[in-house]
Amino acid sequence: MTHNHILRISSKFLIPLIIVFAFYVQFHGDFGPGGGFQAGVILSAAIILYAMVFGLEAAERAISPTLLRILASLGVVIYAGVGIATIIFGGNYLEYTVLADSQIAGQHLGVLLVELGVGITVFSVMLIIYFTFAGRART
Repeated sequence: MTHNHILRISSKFLIPLIIVFAFYVQFHGDFGPGGGFQAGVILSAAIILYAMVFGLEAAERAISPTLLRILASLGVVIYAGVGIATIIFGGNYLEYTVLADSQIAGQHLGVLLVELGVGITVFSVMLIIYFTFAGRART
């Protein structure tokens, strides 16, 4: 891989900003546009940019494919776990109002947790797909 200094320097500046924006979209999603899916795509785009500029091996050292598989499963468990918790607390599946003392607090907590699970899953699955396709030249 050729070392383009302009791309490397600008990427080192842009990648942290992209990550911060992804977290903003994640945690602002229940108040406005955004949420887990969009945040997961933005966050994975930052890692894909890193992989394209610094190499696939460097990206896989930064976040291993094994960790990505664990995170993909964890996101699904968080999503389903919120639904099961609402059933345990006496509501319907994903009826967030039973998660806290007030309905508004329960809705906020439920949406936050579900969107977090979606974001983690989308982030990790996007990277699993990218690492799989980008790494097929190695085999």
